[in-house]
Amino acid sequence: MKLFVRGLFACAWLAAVMVFTGCGSPSQGPIATPTTAANVPRFRIGETVIVTFAGPTTIDPHEEPIKEDGTITLPLIGAVNAVGKTAGELQNEIHDDYVPKYYVRLTVTVKSGERVYYVGGEVKGAGKQLYVDGTTVTMAIQTAGGLTDFANHGKVWLTHVNNGQRIQVNYDDALKNPAMDPPVYPDDQINVEKRIF
Repeated sequence: MKLFVRGLFACAWLAAVMVFTGCGSPSQGPIATPTTAANVPRFRIGETVIVTFAGPTTIDPHEEPIKEDGTITLPLIGAVNAVGKTAGELQNEIHDDYVPKYYVRLTVTVKSGERVYYVGGEVKGAGKQLYVDGTTVTMAIQTAGGLTDFANHGKVWLTHVNNGQRIQVNYDDALKNPAMDPPVYPDDQINVEKRIF
């Protein structure tokens, strides 16, 4: 009987440990999110990084273009490498550099300054365009004033600068079928060829 009671007690204890371990409160620190998309925007040399702080802090917002060595310089912690990182990755790194060494709690927000893409060739308003999340090739062309009368609708080229991938897009097909209208990312280039006849 004693053996049965001890076994029952051990099972109850084990169950309690499993329940309470799974119900712990989440950490107050930043949450690292895995990035799966190959074309997630990453910071480049010369791109402006804007860092803001919230919480019990006296640190002013910081805005700085990434220097040629790939870094930005922040109060107290000094140089932080920014090139090649997403906003989320850089945000987590800056948070970890400040907490807990300088602050117990701190919220760090990192965002990019102005992001652009480029549209050229047979469009009415060729040049640099402001990037907005969710932009596709047809949207980018419409933002650039639309196609000229001499545009080859079947030869629109999208180049993802991030990985060098070059994609041919048929403008008319992309208008009819969103699955054929690829997304545009910051610094991408779109070129519309001229018709031969």
